[in-house]
Amino acid sequence: MARGDDQASLFGEDAEESRPASEVAGASLAHQPLAARMRPRALREVVGQDHITREGSLLPRLIATNRFGSLVFYGPPGCGKTSIAEAIARETQSRFVRVNAVMSNVAELREILAIARRRPEARTLLFIDELHRFNKAQQDLLLPDVEEGNVRLIGATTHNPGFYVNPPLLSRSHLFRLEPLSTEAVAGVLRKALLDAERGLGARAHSAADKVLTDLAVLCDGDLRRALNALEVIALSLPEQAAITEQEIEVFARERRIRYDADEDEHYDTISAFIKSCRGSDPDAAMYWLAKMLAGGEDARFIARRLVILASEDVGLADPLALPLAVAAHHACDFIGLPEAELTLAHATLYIAAAPKSNSATLALGEAKRALKEQPVQSVPVHLRDKGGQASKRAGHGKGYLYSHDFPENISGQNYLETPLDLFVPKAVGAEAKMAERLARWRALRDQVRPG
Repeated sequence: MARGDDQASLFGEDAEESRPASEVAGASLAHQPLAARMRPRALREVVGQDHITREGSLLPRLIATNRFGSLVFYGPPGCGKTSIAEAIARETQSRFVRVNAVMSNVAELREILAIARRRPEARTLLFIDELHRFNKAQQDLLLPDVEEGNVRLIGATTHNPGFYVNPPLLSRSHLFRLEPLSTEAVAGVLRKALLDAERGLGARAHSAADKVLTDLAVLCDGDLRRALNALEVIALSLPEQAAITEQEIEVFARERRIRYDADEDEHYDTISAFIKSCRGSDPDAAMYWLAKMLAGGEDARFIARRLVILASEDVGLADPLALPLAVAAHHACDFIGLPEAELTLAHATLYIAAAPKSNSATLALGEAKRALKEQPVQSVPVHLRDKGGQASKRAGHGKGYLYSHDFPENISGQNYLETPLDLFVPKAVGAEAKMAERLARWRALRDQVRPG
């Protein structure tokens, strides 16, 4: 279990919880990973999050007055959530207690909260990493002490707080969204770490061209912690004073993993980008997002199901072959499996992205549902009712029905609703354009031959 990383001794107080030796003031920096050694010591040292840390914005004002309540930081891995929390604790001289929601439990929370109540003067700052991992009961346990001000909560999450943090807790917190760090920001910190003799790798006297550090930053997808860890591994694999070259970056690139976590924001954001790229008829973008999902280990059947939906929702009648092709791709994923099914998914993706688009079926279904909701429900006209059975025949069911094939172009002119409705509006695109012409002719013919 991860105990609270009580940094009280950092600020002249005795710690009441056990904590890793690396967190104790005065502990040797050499035992910490480079990413931990290079963490900002003050809010002004945080890089890449100027939208919330620049002078005069809300967060610095709250910290300067030391009157903030609870805070929730939401953003991707390695963007600075933990660093900002630690910087806030230092600048406000707060008693800093850190727990990881994956390993914590109710008993630990109760103990931390009880200590905070006994020491109100210490202004306990409780940092919960991966807050979204706490269940409802654990989150609810925090509420009374958050409301009373016994603790000030800082929650960090990679998940959308609107879905994973209880509304009562979220409503009592200031929410700040952090963005992935830019390549320039990451490369700048890598250069600083390479030169810093106190906290970084400066004592080893490595050199690296700007392009090398930029390439490493690009490979790390805005994750500064990952970039610093990679730099440290590369540097320690070389003799001191050796240059870090593109060759070392190429070795790292071959072992690179795409950041793509199932059931997290990256999963939903990427499939959303894939769907919208297909809908927007951009096959290049669609293929990129497809490749990212496959590299991240996404379920091929999940992607295939989305293609089936796209075929009806967004291609529709403009290309009626899209649906059977997508269904065939889904079937192929089942009996072929990955990696060969990647080719099938690429085939279907390119076809749907390049196909003419129409959402007329989607719109027509919506109009029909609205008519059912907003208007009286229509009865089936007598001439359309089933006439099977003696009772139905005696009731006159089916009487007056006109058999379409007895009329020119199979159009009898008969109404099939008691009150006719215009629900389907075909679009003049792809195969649907011919359908629109055909329906227009039939409408004119129906008006000519309609009985009465």
